[in-house]
Amino acid sequence: MLGLWALATKLIAFFVMVLQLPQSMSHNPTWCCVNTLTGHSHWIHSVAISEDGKTLASGSADTSIQLWNLSTGKSIFTLTGHSDFVVAVAISKDNQILASGSYDNTIRLWNLRTGQLISTLTGHSDFVNCVAISPDGNLLVSGSNDETIRLWHLNTRQMISILTGHSDFVAAVAISKDGSLLVSGSNDKTIKLWHLPSGQEIQTIAGNSSFVNTIAISPDGKTLAGGSADGIIKQWNLKTGKLMCPLIGHSGDIQSIAFSPDSQTLVSGSGDKTIKLWNLSTGQVRCTLKSHLGAVYAVTISPDGQTLVSGASDKTIKIWHLSR
Repeated sequence: MLGLWALATKLIAFFVMVLQLPQSMSHNPTWCCVNTLTGHSHWIHSVAISEDGKTLASGSADTSIQLWNLSTGKSIFTLTGHSDFVVAVAISKDNQILASGSYDNTIRLWNLRTGQLISTLTGHSDFVNCVAISPDGNLLVSGSNDETIRLWHLNTRQMISILTGHSDFVAAVAISKDGSLLVSGSNDKTIKLWHLPSGQEIQTIAGNSSFVNTIAISPDGKTLAGGSADGIIKQWNLKTGKLMCPLIGHSGDIQSIAFSPDSQTLVSGSGDKTIKLWNLSTGQVRCTLKSHLGAVYAVTISPDGQTLVSGASDKTIKIWHLSR
C-alpha cells in the first residue's frame, strides 16, 4: 500500500508540474511538411497565398512565377515575361490580381484566375525588391534599390506618388490591415512609418545594427516586427513606439517574417536554413522546422492559420500543416 501511495503521489506531482508549465512549453503545436513543390529551376524568393486559401504564388530567380493549387500542390500556370529575378509577389484581397516585382526594374500585374498579363508598370530606375497591395485593393506599393517607394492606383495603373527619405535600398514594405499605415524597411538600417492615404512620413525608427531585410504588421495592428541581417527580430508597440522583447535564436540573417492571423505567433525564415515559430506572449520559440537544405527566403501563413508555406534557395517550396 505504501508503495502504491508513493507512486500515486509522484504522479500527482508530475501532472501538477505539467499544468503549471508556460503555455509555450506545455502545449506546442506541431507543424508537419505535407508537400514539397519542385517546379522552379532556381532559388525561391517570394511566396503568397490568396485570401480564399486556394492559390499559392511563388516568384523565383529563374525569372518565372508559378501558380499552384494549395490543396493538391499541382501547378496551375507558369507566368513568364520578367527578364530577371522575381523577388516579390502579392495577391489582392479579392483574389483577382497578382502583382510581381523583379530585378528587371518592373512590376507586372496578372489576372490570378487566367494567368494573363494585365499590365507592366515602369518608373523605378533599379531593382524592385518588394510589393504590397492595400486591403481595399485600390493601391499598389513598391520599394526599390533606387531608394524610393512608389504608390500606384491599381485600377488605372497610374503612379500616384513617390515617397523619398530612405538613403539606401528599400528592401521591404507592409500595409496595416485597416489600410492607414505603410511601413518600409531599408538597407540604411531604418524603418519608416507613413500615413498611406496622404503619403506623409510619420516616424523613423533607427537603431538597427544591420540591414532591415523584412517587416510585418500584426493583423490586430498592435505590433510591428522587423528582421535584420544580424539574425535578430525586433518588435515595436505601434501605439507607443516602444521597443519590445527582441526575438533571438537564428544563427543566420532573417530573410522573411509573417504573423499568424491571430497575431499570437510570428514565423521567421533565415539564412541558417531553418524556420522558427515564436510565441509572442513569451518571446520563446514554439518550434523550429529544419527540412530545407538552403536559406529560407520566404514564409507566409494561410488566412485560416492552418497552413504555412516556405520557399528557399534549395529551389523548393514546402507546405506545412498544423496538427495539434
